Amino acid sequence: MNICLLKSKIHRAAVTGASVDYEGSLTIAADLAERVGLRTYERILIGNLSNGERFETYVIYGLRGSGTIELNGATAHLGKPGDRLTIMSFGWYSGEEAERHKPAIIVLGADNTIVRVD
Repeated sequence: MNICLLKSKIHRAAVTGASVDYEGSLTIAADLAERVGLRTYERILIGNLSNGERFETYVIYGLRGSGTIELNGATAHLGKPGDRLTIMSFGWYSGEEAERHKPAIIVLGADNTIVRVD
């Protein structure tokens, strides 16, 4: 039997922009995405801590070191700059893999800088 577990999480990411005219996705600064193992076009679940919205989309990389977290397309209606998000991805693991699995988690502070690595 396989089990679905949290693979990656970016906690308290501050939205830096919203672009309704873009085709869709969430832009994440490449260095932040890579730090937790998120890949371009990977499916993600987002929880908006500011308004309670939860939604799914996919990752695209933004400029490395920029702190960019941008809501694109329809997701731009689900938050605004300054809102804090929890960005999560999940993976399927065998029972043996699940015993050893530890998700990659970062917590962000001001300007989307990493303040903690779990």
